Amino acid sequence: MFLVGAIGLFVSMVLVLIRLYSGPTLYDRVLAGSSLGTTTVLFIGVIGFLTGRPDFLDIALLYALINFVGTIAVLKFFRYRAIGDHKWPRNQAPLDPAPQNPEDIA
Repeated sequence: MFLVGAIGLFVSMVLVLIRLYSGPTLYDRVLAGSSLGTTTVLFIGVIGFLTGRPDFLDIALLYALINFVGTIAVLKFFRYRAIGDHKWPRNQAPLDPAPQNPEDIA
């Protein structure tokens, strides 16, 4: 039964790869990449169960965390065009400063 599940996951991974390469927009490709990571985690877990090696679940958990962080990093890069801290120009503050005078609040 788990062998059928592993074959189904492999077919799903192939279909997601096709979607990854033929996605019309960038966000479709990012979603397909995330889906590929998720199905890979499931595939590693099922293969670990089939071979009787529970060590694969630790590897699958680590891969899931890397997949999550990678997806967030890719989406942040395509939104802000930078991964690290942004250097603000001297004449432009990142946020409006709080008013210094209490009369300015009202």
